[in-house]
Amino acid sequence: MARSRSERLSLIRQALALLVVAVVRGAGAAESPDLPTVDLSGDTARQTVIAAGTPAVYQGHPTTLTLPSGEILAVWCVGHGGHAGPMAKSADGGQTWTRLDDTLPAAFREHWNCPSLYRLVDPAGDERLWVFSARKGRDAKGGWMPSIMSADGGTTWREMPPLGFRCVMTFSSVVRLKDGSHLGLYHRGPADQDRAPLEVLAARTADGGLTWGEPVVIAKVEGKNPCEPFCFRSPDGQELCCLMRENTHTGRSLVMFSRDEGSTWSKPVDTPWGLTGDRHMGVFAPDGRLVVAFRDQAKGSTTPGHFVAWVGRYDDIQAGKPGDYRVKLLHSHAGGDCGYPGMERLPDGSILATTYVKYRPGADKQSVVCTRFSLAETDRLVADKPAK
Repeated sequence: MARSRSERLSLIRQALALLVVAVVRGAGAAESPDLPTVDLSGDTARQTVIAAGTPAVYQGHPTTLTLPSGEILAVWCVGHGGHAGPMAKSADGGQTWTRLDDTLPAAFREHWNCPSLYRLVDPAGDERLWVFSARKGRDAKGGWMPSIMSADGGTTWREMPPLGFRCVMTFSSVVRLKDGSHLGLYHRGPADQDRAPLEVLAARTADGGLTWGEPVVIAKVEGKNPCEPFCFRSPDGQELCCLMRENTHTGRSLVMFSRDEGSTWSKPVDTPWGLTGDRHMGVFAPDGRLVVAFRDQAKGSTTPGHFVAWVGRYDDIQAGKPGDYRVKLLHSHAGGDCGYPGMERLPDGSILATTYVKYRPGADKQSVVCTRFSLAETDRLVADKPAK
C-alpha cells in the first residue's frame, strides 16, 4: 500500500530521531545519577502484604491484572522461579486480598517459573483470561509454556496444552495490535535456555490465545543479553515501545521501537540512565506521564537492588532524556532479589505496584507486597526535596 507524503515524512523524522539518539547514546554517557529520587519505602501505611514469606516459604515473582469489574487478580510462584499455584483477588484496590488457589486446576502446581497473567479479547469480542508459565515440571518434561485459561471472567479455570515455546520465562508482556490480534514477547538462550547470549522473541495469536504462530527473534545484541521485554503502545497509538533488561548488567537497559505493529523493530539502544533495571512494567498516569517499576540496576544509584519506579514521558524514552524523577517504592533486605512487578492504575488515578520482596529484616523470606501512591504525592515530595 502506498504511503501518503505526510506518512513518509513522519517515518523519515522518526528514523532521524532514532539515529540521533543512537549516536548520542553510543558516544558513552556518564553512568551517574541524573534524576532526583524520593523515598516511599518506609511508609508502611501504603503497603499490603498479599502473601507473607516465612523462614521456610519464599513467595516470588507476581504479576497482576485489573478486570473490567475493577477487581484485581494476582498470581505468583512459590520459591525463586518455583512452582505456580497461588492466586488472589482484591475488590478494593489492593487493600485486602482473598486467596483463590482452591479454584484453580490441581495441575497448575506443576507449572514452573514466573506465571504471567493476561486478558485477551479476540477479534470477535470473546474474552479469555490466561496464566502462562515457563514450563511444566521442574525439568520441562511436561512441555514448554503451559497455561491455564478462564472463559468466564475468572470464575472457573482449565489447563491448556503447552505452547511448546522453549524459553527462560514465559511471555513477560502481551500487547494488543490494531487488527485485534496480540503479540506476546519473551526471551530465551539460543543454545541453552538458561545461558547467554539471550535473545528476545515474539509470537502472534489471532484468536485470543488459543493458537499462536511460530516465534521469531526480534532482538539479539552483540555483547549484551536482552531479556524480560516490556512492550507497550505509545500515547498516540502509532508506535510500539519495548523496554528490555540487559542481563550482563555492565551498562544500561535497552529499548527498541516498532512503527509497523511489531513486524520490524529498530536497533536496540540504551535507555536513559534512570530506566536501568530488571523486569520493567508500567502504566500511564492520568496526566499522560509514564510510570515504570523495576528492580534498580543503574550504575551509581543510591537505591541499588531495591524496588523503584521511573516517572517521565514517552517522549523522554524516545529522545534519551532523563525523565522527571525516580521513586523508591520498597526496600529489599535481600540484596537485588526483588522487583518483578505488577502495575495497575486505580479508578482514582493512583497506582498500585506489586512485587516480591524481603521487606523486613529477619528470618522470613520474600513476601508478595503491594504499595499504593499517586504522582500528586510524589510530585510534592520532589518539589520539597533540596537540590544538590
